[in-house]
Amino acid sequence: MQTNFLVIGSGISGLNFALQAAKKGKVIIVTKKKLIDSNTNFAQGGIAAVLDQTDNFEKHVEDTLKAGAFHNNKKAVQFMVENSADAIYRLIDLGVEFQKENGKLSLTKEGGHSHRRIAFVGDYTGKEIERILVKRVKEHPNITILEDAFALKLLTQKKFLSKKTCIGSQIIRRNKIENIFADQTILSTGGVGQLFLQTTNPPIATADGIAMASQIGCKIKDMEFIQFHPTALNKNTFPKFLISETVRGEGAKLVNEKGEKFMENLHPLKDLAPRDIVAREIYKQQKTEEVFLDIRYKSREYLKKRFPQIYEKLKKLKIDMAKDLIPVTPAAHYLCGGIEVDLNGQTSVKNLFAFGEVTCTGVHGANRLASNSLLEALVFSNQVAKNLTPNQKIKQTKFETQKILRKNSKETLLTEKMKQEIKAIMWNYAGIIRNRKKIKKEAIPKMEQILKTLKKFSGTNQEIAEASNMSIASLLILKAAYKRKKPLGCHFVEK
Repeated sequence: MQTNFLVIGSGISGLNFALQAAKKGKVIIVTKKKLIDSNTNFAQGGIAAVLDQTDNFEKHVEDTLKAGAFHNNKKAVQFMVENSADAIYRLIDLGVEFQKENGKLSLTKEGGHSHRRIAFVGDYTGKEIERILVKRVKEHPNITILEDAFALKLLTQKKFLSKKTCIGSQIIRRNKIENIFADQTILSTGGVGQLFLQTTNPPIATADGIAMASQIGCKIKDMEFIQFHPTALNKNTFPKFLISETVRGEGAKLVNEKGEKFMENLHPLKDLAPRDIVAREIYKQQKTEEVFLDIRYKSREYLKKRFPQIYEKLKKLKIDMAKDLIPVTPAAHYLCGGIEVDLNGQTSVKNLFAFGEVTCTGVHGANRLASNSLLEALVFSNQVAKNLTPNQKIKQTKFETQKILRKNSKETLLTEKMKQEIKAIMWNYAGIIRNRKKIKKEAIPKMEQILKTLKKFSGTNQEIAEASNMSIASLLILKAAYKRKKPLGCHFVEK
């Protein structure tokens, strides 16, 4: 199989890129579940952009740098912010109906922002954007969609004295291994949430793109910066249901069992302090008592209209947000680092591009500012598409394939246990508060042993490949966390 552009992943950045690239050539989208399954669907809050006359680029840039502990690439931040409004208007042109009041976009506020600048669709912004993009992608004659197709590894070739070049990907589809050759290959596989016991990410977030890229020599950067969202619902659900930061943006307060508003005197922005600060404070509070969100002063009518998805989910769990406190807890939410790319999305391997959460553009620094994630995914995937050229005539070559193991094989059954071990190790050693000595002496050796065991298997399948990807990415995180000696952003180490 051959195409001009091969897109691996079907979140907002992958779909947005596909629509742009389809103007230039043929596109194949590979997604390991259904097209609609992605982290984008779980994004409740909205998209940050400079959309109000009282706001400006400098304020948005400053807020982003502050949240990122000034570890950001300022050039990338400025580029994203300056293109933020265009990204919103592009979505509107595609059919996304953001909430409006008196004909103007309604804007809300989230943690770390000095201004109301988040455009939203109720409390299901990501889901609505994904729905529109999926609809447009399915309508396009130049786009082929391969669902239930798992990208196993990236294919490369290297001519004499030339730079290694990506020429496509090997995939598992219909229980067989196939090669897809492409002029340019695009990774948009999302994040790493499933590496942790507690996460807001869906089951597909197993770090596949980062692991595949690292295996062919791509530069990987800032993997230690894992953002833990402070307010996941503290109920026995997996993944954790996210209570959007916009709930606090609309006035909800964090309280402990005594009813104390414990963020009041800890940060100038109080409950809307950057996520790393709020997550750590909740973590400390939870050592002795539970933590809750309190928005009971708002009317039931307002809550049902402003937060329809959250209201109904809580109602099913017998929590009335108009009358009850909402129990919350931090959970792994977003990877701020990833595959190092430039402003055009180019990785360190020729003809391999990446964007969205799988990348490290430098925009987020050491901690992502709320609602910059969907914005980054849109802005940079627009830019990538402008700079790609098809018809490079990749020559198809033969590649070795592994044996596909049955789902009930002993190796596959063992893999599920190993996935749980990976999650436990990462939660205990690379969670909200870390100990470098324990990471080096305990966590890294344990993870290396898991990877070593997986490599001895006589074949592969999606479950085994996911576990391998999880262990590879986990080692990247653990080693980066050990290497960074001092706390910075969402990397917090014990003295």
